[in-house]
Amino acid sequence: MGNTHTRVRGIAARAGGWSARHRWAAVGIWVLFVVLSLGIGTAVGSVEVKDSDQLSGETSRAAQIVEEAGIEEPASESVLLQSKDGGPKATDPEFRSAVAAVIKAVRGTGEAVDVTSPYTAKTISADGRSALVQFDMRGEADTAGDRVEPVLDAVAGVQEKHQELLIEEIGGASMNKTFDDAFGDDFQQAEISAVPVALGILLIAFGALVAALLPVALAVTAIMATMGLMAVVSHVQPMSETASSVMLLVGMAVGVDYCLFYLRREREERAAVRDAATALRIAAATSGRAVMVSGVTVCVAMAGMLFTGLAEFEAMGLASLMVVAVAMVGSVTVLPALLSLLGERVEKGRIPFLSRKDRRTGGGESRLWRGVLRVVLAKPAVSLGVATCALLAVAAPALGMKTQQLTLDQEFGKDLPIVATYDRLNKAFPGGSDPAEVVVAAEDITSPAVRGALADFRSQVVEAGASHGPVDVKVLEKQNIAFVYVPLVGGSDMDKAEHSLQVIRDEVRPATLGTVDGLEAPVTGQVAGSHDFNEQLVGSVAPVFVFVVVFAFGLMLLCFRSLTIALTSIVLNLLSVGAAYGILVAVFQHGWGASLVGAEGVGAIVTWLPLFLFVILFGLSMDYHVFVVSRIREAKVRGRSTKDAITHGVVTTAGVVTSAAVIMVAVFAIFGTLSMQSMKQMGVGLAAAVLIDATVIRGVLLPSVMALLGERNWYLPKWMHRLPDLTHDEPEPPAAPEPPRPAQDHRVGV
Repeated sequence: MGNTHTRVRGIAARAGGWSARHRWAAVGIWVLFVVLSLGIGTAVGSVEVKDSDQLSGETSRAAQIVEEAGIEEPASESVLLQSKDGGPKATDPEFRSAVAAVIKAVRGTGEAVDVTSPYTAKTISADGRSALVQFDMRGEADTAGDRVEPVLDAVAGVQEKHQELLIEEIGGASMNKTFDDAFGDDFQQAEISAVPVALGILLIAFGALVAALLPVALAVTAIMATMGLMAVVSHVQPMSETASSVMLLVGMAVGVDYCLFYLRREREERAAVRDAATALRIAAATSGRAVMVSGVTVCVAMAGMLFTGLAEFEAMGLASLMVVAVAMVGSVTVLPALLSLLGERVEKGRIPFLSRKDRRTGGGESRLWRGVLRVVLAKPAVSLGVATCALLAVAAPALGMKTQQLTLDQEFGKDLPIVATYDRLNKAFPGGSDPAEVVVAAEDITSPAVRGALADFRSQVVEAGASHGPVDVKVLEKQNIAFVYVPLVGGSDMDKAEHSLQVIRDEVRPATLGTVDGLEAPVTGQVAGSHDFNEQLVGSVAPVFVFVVVFAFGLMLLCFRSLTIALTSIVLNLLSVGAAYGILVAVFQHGWGASLVGAEGVGAIVTWLPLFLFVILFGLSMDYHVFVVSRIREAKVRGRSTKDAITHGVVTTAGVVTSAAVIMVAVFAIFGTLSMQSMKQMGVGLAAAVLIDATVIRGVLLPSVMALLGERNWYLPKWMHRLPDLTHDEPEPPAAPEPPRPAQDHRVGV
């Protein structure tokens, strides 16, 4: 092993020692840090990501033009009037009467402006059996959902009087209200549920209330501090609600894990009849060091999101990075201080039947995993081959992965009435529910050249087959801007709709609007946003992948002084991520076993998820990997053979890795129960990957690979010996057990 003769105490050991000696100061500093972070963050407020920052390509430019002009686009609504079987057509008196009643009712609420008749706007379907009354909600679009209820009630009143027709309202405001009513509490309930779920699992793992509360308390305080820091940082890098949710998810996972690693090792050393001070010192030098290496590695992985160029991803990456760093610092500083203060009192609140085994073994070894390892190490080549083939088979569906922004029916299913309305609207007016929006900016929007170009665009976009019409134009003379709304051929079929979008961008626009000097006409809308977002993500995959893999490889190389360990770490983690991708595609794209997780096959994976999962899973996989390999290396340094070191390292960490994995899987699975398909995909993907990583990867593949490599596990070329030595601190050689101390004062110091 390279450089194993050095025994330099590192940052984690020194931090743990100082905290244990100055326990009240360490606790006070941590509490002050959390309070100040939260207080300052609340005082300065948070800056949210703008629409123009969240988007990319032409959609970003369109949002910038609108923002620079000071235009606040209102929330648009439509009322679909559709004749039932054998009912009147749009030209019949009964139908016209219903249209007039809708217009009068909507205007009468005082919440609607620019109400247009289908007979004026020509929003009548080709078969003459459907028509649209269109209007905008008064006031800001962001709060329109809070004010739309009177309009919905007014439309419902007209429906009661015209039973021969189907009269339904749909639009941004009504959809927001519907989703808030149906799913508004989903996220909040999931976030609140994460804490008691984690606490319950920790109670089973430790068998004592105080020991179980410590990891949860540290994770919660780390999340609180990060919330304040996010508000401060948002003035440089705007944040978002999604970033906050991801931060909470990651913070709960790593915050609990890091404490679990530390606390288990301290417990194990005390169970080996060491005095409390020695046990704490060894935990600081080993698990504390592993926590630091793991934390830095996870931070590097999260930083990969900063290379996407997308503000939403940058916000998620920065928020995740901060909460991991805060949890890591808390684990190696305030946790030793709390353990020093509590001493044996950390075992208070023992739960009957759960504490006996833990009391004897300190949670040090696992009989189950010792049995598994006996089989794995007896025939490592066979174990490696079987496990690898199994994971490759699981990962195989990922080769056909299709990504896209999910449509309304894909995201929420067909149970909600408004989703059925969405489908009927798309069928009657293909693309009418999500039209492309061309933002035309010119020096003089009323000039003959611009008006002629707009007229040509309206006619040619239909002639080119990109739209069936009607193409609506809204001119704002004061701002010299026009909005052109183009229903795309293809409707909710994203592939066909994207083809129509490309026809507009590549053929129709250059031949019409593109002939006017100084005119800008970026195309935006849901389909355009999905396309541009996908393009941006595809372009960022390579730099993100290279950054994460190269830096993770470098960190593993420096921290373990082994080229072999660094290479196998990367390969095993990529295999874990690949398996997670395969499960996602099988369940959510093809629908295999989707009903088992309360989902359905929607034919695609939401656009942002693959890259997000890669970064998150690569970081979290390193979490376990560092902890297990650190213990194996420690046993090797202490003189064990490679095979014995593998057995010792895996069985002594199996309990804590299993407990940590169960907590992560449970927390992620909560998000898999949410109503939105994108959240189900995220929850199931994360939970499946962590489960595979903690079992097949760490329990079978890692030990079999290391057993086959033998002494080559610790290979470091001579020319690399000049690299910085960041190997783990090692504990002092085991000392003879000390006689029991009086129980009157259990506080300790290092």
